[in-house]
Amino acid sequence: MIDNFKPPIKTRTTQELLNIVSSPKKWNRDAIYLAKYELTNRNVDTSEIENAIRIANEKEEQEKLEKANKSYHILDFILKPRHTLFELLFTWELKKDGYLLKAQQQKSFRIALILVILFVYLIKFIQEN
Repeated sequence: MIDNFKPPIKTRTTQELLNIVSSPKKWNRDAIYLAKYELTNRNVDTSEIENAIRIANEKEEQEKLEKANKSYHILDFILKPRHTLFELLFTWELKKDGYLLKAQQQKSFRIALILVILFVYLIKFIQEN
């Protein structure tokens, strides 16, 4: 297999190779194969490779958990109100992106906003009659 990567896989440090092997979503199949091959040539213990993969998986799970538990805070509305309101009103993929709590808050906010709008129109209608 030809190493067309810049810098070439062979010239990278062992730690860089372990990072490549432990990040299959960030690297293509050829890079992972070459990195594993180079680690084997360098006589890196398979337990070290497995440990790097395990640590990367744990880090990814931790990041997913942090995303899932991230929520809107009152300071979001104070410090960056336009951004927060835009996200609440027009962003549709929070749940898909892993922000489960934010998606639930967004749903509640939209329902509350609709109720407020209906209430305002109802009051205007009553005042006109």
